[in-house]
Amino acid sequence: MKKLRTYYKLTGILLSTLFLSISCTKDFTELNTNPAGVTDEEAMGDFALVAAFMAQAQRAILSENVGEYQVSNNLTSDAYGGYFGAEAPFVGNANNLTYSLVPGWYSSLWVDRYIRAMNPIYRVELLTRSDEKMKDIFAFAKILKVSAMHRTSDKVGPIIYSHYNAPDENDQIQYDTQEDAYKNFFKDLDTATTILKTYQGKEISSAMLKSDMAYSSNNYERWLKIANTLRLRLALRIVYKNPSLAKTEGEKALNPASGGLLESTADNCFIKLSTDHPLNIITTTWSDTRMHANIESILGGYNDPRLAKLFEKATDPAVKGQFKGIRTGIDIDAKSRYDNYSKLLPLQNRMQLMVSSESWFLKAEAALRGWSNAGNAKTNYETGIDRSFEMHGVSAQATAYKNNSTAKPMEYIDPKSVKPGQNDVKTGSKFLSTITIAWNEADSKDRKLERIITQKWISMFPDGDEAWSEYRRSGYPIIFPVVVNYSNNTIPTDPGIRRMPYPEREYNSNSGAVTEAVKMLGGPDNGGTRLWWDVVNKKL
Repeated sequence: MKKLRTYYKLTGILLSTLFLSISCTKDFTELNTNPAGVTDEEAMGDFALVAAFMAQAQRAILSENVGEYQVSNNLTSDAYGGYFGAEAPFVGNANNLTYSLVPGWYSSLWVDRYIRAMNPIYRVELLTRSDEKMKDIFAFAKILKVSAMHRTSDKVGPIIYSHYNAPDENDQIQYDTQEDAYKNFFKDLDTATTILKTYQGKEISSAMLKSDMAYSSNNYERWLKIANTLRLRLALRIVYKNPSLAKTEGEKALNPASGGLLESTADNCFIKLSTDHPLNIITTTWSDTRMHANIESILGGYNDPRLAKLFEKATDPAVKGQFKGIRTGIDIDAKSRYDNYSKLLPLQNRMQLMVSSESWFLKAEAALRGWSNAGNAKTNYETGIDRSFEMHGVSAQATAYKNNSTAKPMEYIDPKSVKPGQNDVKTGSKFLSTITIAWNEADSKDRKLERIITQKWISMFPDGDEAWSEYRRSGYPIIFPVVVNYSNNTIPTDPGIRRMPYPEREYNSNSGAVTEAVKMLGGPDNGGTRLWWDVVNKKL
């Protein structure tokens, strides 16, 4: 029991190349001992300790560790969100993608978000909370904490957040309901934005320059924009469950006095990594992932110029010269069957945390809902496309794309499926969207929303966490369902998996608390139980 408590109790992790790089989690207590013998006071002299903690936390939000990224992201949200398909029949093809959830895979989420993100962030909060000269770092830590932990909650539901490092009389670390977690996210963003607004226009501190793995200029203004954009993202995440709170928080983010949202591609937030991007290794070195069929259908149907900026054309003789993807949850007999379908083009060694195109699509939806200061839905929608095209270097084609009122997602035909025709999605299927690109003011609100979310989904690639969350939250974009479902009727094929279960280590060492957390879910601890914000009947 005491060994797992280190996930949630204060420990002396000394991270980064200055002290220690953690790549193994089995002896976590031992790894938390400082081998260099450097005290916090000594390390704080040049902000090395804070910078080390903050670098580790930023790189753990989406995980730069390739093994953990694969099982906690690429073989979950990246696939469920329609970005990537696995070409290998892992575990005899009875794995996360066919809804036979693998405990060792989904437990990796706990490692990244608690050991590598929450723990160092908590240390930074303790070190900076009472230091007037480091309030900027305290605010920065709050933003990173919400960035990391909302993704955790959006995968599992109730999480350990407000009770972190606060065991009860039974040495159990209690969970927040997802509703309470979200309210605490908003409170932490309040703290961060209140502080950062006082830093606007000021010279960047040495501590901030050393700690920030994304920006080298205008740091305070840009992280303030990220905090506001994050607030708007989370407000819309809960809009179907708690519309009044969503509106209040959304309008707070949209208020001109808040400090603004991400606006230009210069504001895009990419976290510098200490190694190659995990997706590059999974794609090329391991050859385990390929383009998803939904990317082929949607971007291919739109003749989207961004497709050629993301993926290579297939080299398989059956589809040579085409952009060819793989559906998630299909019969796969051997890795070689799909090995020569479309590969991801190499990414830079940086992790995409948030991009400005998302903020414009968020504003488009907020305008559709009539929120104050949201602007015009059409203008916001088209600006979101502009920002995404600019990011990928295809701005010259943006105008023609935005005015295209006929192109639709195209049929998906898999000529190499184990059972011919089994994987095809043809015209007339309810899983083949008919949404077009050009804004049409005469369309219903639901159709406008599908248009907004579909373009937001394209623009946020390769952030699978957000793609999957938005699909569950809104029902868009339309994602092809699994063909093979080995969940024993615990996960619906349509509309698909809703969450990841809690790891076995929680049941082994925090059993009382996780049992209560499952009660908060309102259903069994499996992939079919909906999260608090994931409602069945969605109405604008």
